[in-house]
Amino acid sequence: MKTPLHPVWDLESIFRGGSSSESFAAYLVELEQDVRNLQQLLKETPVPSNLEETKTFDPILELLQSCYIRTSEGSAFVSCLSSQNQKDKKATQLQGAISSLAAMLSSSKSQFDNKLSETEDHVWEAWIARDDIQPLSFVLNESRTQAREKLSPELEGLALDLGVDGYHGWGKFYNTIVGKINIPFEQNGETVMLSAGQASNKLSDSDRTVREKVFAQWEEAWTDVEDFCADTLNHLAGFRLKLYEKRGWDDILKEPLAINRMSRQTLDTMWDVINGAKPSLVRYLERKAKLLGVDKLSWSDVDAPVGKSGGKVTYDEAAINIVEQFAKFSPKLSKFAEMAFEKRWIEAEDRPGKRPGGFCTSLPLSKATRIFMTFSGTPSNVSTLAHELGHGYHQHIMEELPALNQRYAMNVAETASTFAELIVADALVQAATDEQEKLALLEDKIQRSVAFFMNIHARFLFENRFYEQRKKGLVSADELSKLMVDAQQEAFCGVLASDHPHFWASKLHFYLTGVPFYNFPYTFGYMFSAGIYARAQQEGTAFADKYDDLLRDTGRMTVEQLAHKHLGTDLTKPEFWQNAADLVIADIEKFLEMTEDH
Repeated sequence: MKTPLHPVWDLESIFRGGSSSESFAAYLVELEQDVRNLQQLLKETPVPSNLEETKTFDPILELLQSCYIRTSEGSAFVSCLSSQNQKDKKATQLQGAISSLAAMLSSSKSQFDNKLSETEDHVWEAWIARDDIQPLSFVLNESRTQAREKLSPELEGLALDLGVDGYHGWGKFYNTIVGKINIPFEQNGETVMLSAGQASNKLSDSDRTVREKVFAQWEEAWTDVEDFCADTLNHLAGFRLKLYEKRGWDDILKEPLAINRMSRQTLDTMWDVINGAKPSLVRYLERKAKLLGVDKLSWSDVDAPVGKSGGKVTYDEAAINIVEQFAKFSPKLSKFAEMAFEKRWIEAEDRPGKRPGGFCTSLPLSKATRIFMTFSGTPSNVSTLAHELGHGYHQHIMEELPALNQRYAMNVAETASTFAELIVADALVQAATDEQEKLALLEDKIQRSVAFFMNIHARFLFENRFYEQRKKGLVSADELSKLMVDAQQEAFCGVLASDHPHFWASKLHFYLTGVPFYNFPYTFGYMFSAGIYARAQQEGTAFADKYDDLLRDTGRMTVEQLAHKHLGTDLTKPEFWQNAADLVIADIEKFLEMTEDH
């Protein structure tokens, strides 16, 4: 791989001119026309009464998938623009435009699904048995079933239209709020103002004084905007709950479970195994407190490094390491990562004005991805980079499939990303020769277990309880903070001396409207990938092709079917999850052994 690498992504190759791009403006005009053509086609097409008449579905299906691909492309481009510069007002306007198109397309999909649901069974079975339709049978059957559980297409369409400036509008308000967050920080005798993304990186600084000071200012900054955040969350939840009520749904997890194509039994089994593993995590956190010289860890200590990791890692060093470690598992995965670095698909520069967090977004028309993060040279940054490249590889594997079969859920999306993280993290631990460096790398790996087993669990508990309370009326900022603290105390088993009351305000995931309950799928992905990783260790490089096959099926199977076909296991039973948890426990035992004399 050629170095030095440029840590700023290339968006010009997608649409030249950024948010003022004339080609993108023309792209949106053409896309809107095709969505309207789709709407007209749907109006003109009756429900088929025999196999011959189902041919009228063919142009609808073709245009629907084309519009999906192009809407995804446009949405990804606009997301990149707004993330790289939170003051880009034109990008905000474009977000509104693409959201409107997405709503129109979703409304059309709802109308199509309704036609599918009204098609008689014998006609339906004959149609999906056709050679060209059969590859889409899982998704089409799923759509048909779900349509029967929703409102009429007219009412679903109305809800989607109103959601653009209502539901989704409130979700996007988070970007406005976070764009105003500035955290003062003393640096070389001067006070500089950190963006939310930059301040977030400081929360895992090796210097406890820095962590505690930034965390106090972080809490203060989010307290200042808590009323805006509380209004936003209340209206997001209120919209969802009212829509669920009108559909006749009383379980707030019905939609997120359906979206993630998993059963409640699988979810409950996973959390049961995790709760059983938490005593080991408590022992780790208690030992970490001792190593940091405190009686109990504060919130800002949880992500603090232990040991010495050998200083900052440069972006080039991280890239070379990731490519090398990926190659030991799969040459295809390694080649993909190398391509992403060299083609500048990654925005990693540490500069003000960027939104916090990291993501990977797909450009299915360009058959490319873009990765966003703020790289400051920590081991955690290297993990994030590997994580997002895992997402990109997942999409890369699926890019030749029909558009409807590329629509995989968040939980299996997090599987690919976390698997990529595990490859790099494990390799770094094994390669370290210095005891302190090995300890630091092992501890960084265990920290992610804490995040998925405890932090994510706290988010899950909080959101469940918030929705139950929201059914009774608006929930105040103070009440939200209390719910958050109670959830953190329970999820972390009371092992922390302090909490993060305004975590509900600061965390983007609570404001996302694409997927409700943006929490448990992360833990699923972590656990599922750990189980897959254990299988990969047993089978070696021969498993790489099987892994690709598993990823390729993620858009056309439930998770239970996926695990049964590719891993020969039952996710509703604890054995698979326990095997995954045992890998975490083994890391903790190693950590405790290495720090016994400290």
